[in-house]
Amino acid sequence: MAMLAIYDMDRTITRSGTYTPFLVHLALRRAPWRLVLAPLVPLVMLAYALKLISRSRLKEINQTLLIGRHIAPDALEPLAQSYAQKVLARNIYPGALRQIETDRANGHRLVMATASYRIYVRAIADRLGFDDVIATDSVSLVDGRIRAQIDGENCYGDAKLRKINTWLAVHGLERRDCTVRFYSDHVSDAPVLDWADVPIAVNPSPKLARLAKGRGWLIVDWSR
Repeated sequence: MAMLAIYDMDRTITRSGTYTPFLVHLALRRAPWRLVLAPLVPLVMLAYALKLISRSRLKEINQTLLIGRHIAPDALEPLAQSYAQKVLARNIYPGALRQIETDRANGHRLVMATASYRIYVRAIADRLGFDDVIATDSVSLVDGRIRAQIDGENCYGDAKLRKINTWLAVHGLERRDCTVRFYSDHVSDAPVLDWADVPIAVNPSPKLARLAKGRGWLIVDWSR
């Protein structure tokens, strides 16, 4: 029986979101002039809130504004590593570190499943000792440059569960042969929480807290 501990990342392991700060981190180090475009980011977010654009398109536009349409892997990698170092130094819940270590010690395979982009999540996951990452992927051009465009689905909501099931199949794992713990802070992860054997609401949003109480899911506080 495979034992899996699957973690959401933003506001579950981390205290705050990581995507926009990642874009700002890159902009500051590669092209600070792009920060003059930063005031457009709230407007793009408003367009998403008004349902004028999709969540995926929101992410693609913001990446284009602050990084550009493309970035070469050799330019991205050192910046992803320096950003990951910053996240671990300033933005990790103490309780998350304790639980990750407990799950590792108990023999669980550690999997991060997040809507954030693999292009920087992998560096964070490696530092935390995760075995695998399921995340939002980016389109790569023929010459290797990474485009500000999502490859496949944004790893969010129902799509996250589909990507987890695809990951299981790729690794030759049958769901019936696995026990799964899943940790998340947000109600968008309800499909995965329902699917897990041990659903755990971590520092839950109000909607998730109500749902967790109604369904008898464990609620934990990792902020201390």
